[in-house]
Amino acid sequence: MELVLRAAELKDAEAIQNIYAHHVLNGTASFDTVPRSLAETREKISSVSAQGWPFLVAENSGTVLGYAYATQFRERAAYASTCENSIYVLADQRGNGIGAALLKELVQHATTCEFRQMIAVIGGGEPASIAVHEKLGFKLAGRMKSVGRKKGMWLDTVYMQLPLGKGNASAPKREPV
Repeated sequence: MELVLRAAELKDAEAIQNIYAHHVLNGTASFDTVPRSLAETREKISSVSAQGWPFLVAENSGTVLGYAYATQFRERAAYASTCENSIYVLADQRGNGIGAALLKELVQHATTCEFRQMIAVIGGGEPASIAVHEKLGFKLAGRMKSVGRKKGMWLDTVYMQLPLGKGNASAPKREPV
């Protein structure tokens, strides 16, 4: 399979919406219980891109197989150097290395954006997601037990962290105001 990684465009919104909807409705990685609408998906692509942050898709022969994006970890100014990643892969394509390829590319783009730390917030403590993040050097930062409830189960959230670029070895170019 020839995997092409590129910036997401608004034309990808329907495919991205469908991928996410499947995970919302059938899995525990997302704590959302109602999928985003097409308009909300378009807005997400637009708002992430407008900030200059990476929003990527992985495609093969014109079919979007997965997507990933990075956003500031929290809205408060002091978090400006820390991002959170989100990665979702088409259900029948999981296990084919698409998530790892997206994450590797996302790390590179987030570093270019001057983020110094990347946080993975892994809903449901999904073992496959933890393994992909560990493979790329993320370290366990913590586990919150039974903080979500979905599909009749209590779910943990696992936090993993990866320093980007110079990490905390020096101050970022821009200090928060």
